[in-house]
Amino acid sequence: MIAESVFLLPNGTFFVELVVVALVLFLATKYILPPLNKALEARQEKIRASLAAADEAKAAAEAAGDERQEILNAARNQAREIIANAQATSDQVRAEAAGRAQTEAERIVAAANAEVETARQRAIDEAAVRIGEIVFDLVSKIVGREVDQAAHQDLVNEAVSALNAEAQKASGR
Repeated sequence: MIAESVFLLPNGTFFVELVVVALVLFLATKYILPPLNKALEARQEKIRASLAAADEAKAAAEAAGDERQEILNAARNQAREIIANAQATSDQVRAEAAGRAQTEAERIVAAANAEVETARQRAIDEAAVRIGEIVFDLVSKIVGREVDQAAHQDLVNEAVSALNAEAQKASGR
C-alpha cells in the first residue's frame, strides 16, 4: 500500500498519458502546425508588402513634397517678377501722366498769356480811340473851332504809338 500511495512511481496510467501526449504532439505537428505556419508566413509576407508599400508611398510623398516645393518656389519667383513688372509699368505710366500734365499746364499757361496779351492790346487800342475822341473834343472846345480830321488822326496815331511804347516798356520789366 505504500507503493500505491507514492505518486512519484510510474504506474499504468502514466504510460497511457505519455502515449496520449505523444500522439497529440504528433498530430499537432503533422496536421495543425503546418496550416498555422502557412497562415503566419502569409501574414508576415502581407506585413512585409505593406511596409514596402508604405516605404514607397513615403518616398513618393517626399518626392511630391519636393516637387510641390519647387513649384511653389517657381510660383513665388513668378509672382515677384509680375509685381516688379507691374511696379515698373506703374512708374512709367505715372511719369508719362506727369509729363502730359506738365505739357498741358504749359499749353494752358501759354494760351492764358496770349489771351491776356490780346486783351491788354485791345484795352490799349480802345483806350487810345477813347483818348483820341476825348482829345479831339477837348481841342475843339479849347480852340473853339473844328480841327482838321487828318490832323486829328495824326495826333491819335502819335498817342497810340506812345501808349504802345509805354506798354512794351511796362511788360518788358
